Amino acid sequence: MKPAQIARELRTARLVLRAPARTDSEAALAAQLASRAELKSWMLWAQEEPTLEGVRAGLAGAEERFGSGEQLRYHVWDALSGEFIGSSGFHSLDWRVPKGEIGYWIATPHTGHGYALEVTQALTHFGLAGQEEGGLGFRRLEIRCDPMNARSRRIPERLGYRLDAELVNDTVSADAAEVRNTLVFSRTR
Repeated sequence: MKPAQIARELRTARLVLRAPARTDSEAALAAQLASRAELKSWMLWAQEEPTLEGVRAGLAGAEERFGSGEQLRYHVWDALSGEFIGSSGFHSLDWRVPKGEIGYWIATPHTGHGYALEVTQALTHFGLAGQEEGGLGFRRLEIRCDPMNARSRRIPERLGYRLDAELVNDTVSADAAEVRNTLVFSRTR
């Protein structure tokens, strides 16, 4: 069952995770443009160069989906400088179970500092914590990634997620150039 209230902001030692807002558009666009070359290998949305109008429209939809509990995206900000670091959150939600999938990307200028691990650790705790503790009360969390994305794969491995499956010939690469497999990691309570 979906909680009556879902935290719009979470904090870690170095980061603030905040529900998306249209006012994030310029910062999100700058991060996407700075990261596009790297993200094109893994993200469908990075195949085309983003525009401010497109980012604004995307954030309007993200605000609506957060409000309805359909998808819970969090923008990642540096707690000290206020700089936009990346985006993460829960998608593929099924409140009947309840369960969700964590996705993440960190802007290229900020990779290599452990931010993706820190964000995913915070979301894992928040997702699996019971609603009485202020969490989402998920029974299952998943992280799916391309086996060729070694950096992304290390996150669930380091956080104690179990490799449930490698789905063979499950999807195509982000640029649709070849058929790829998908790794499915999970944590349950």
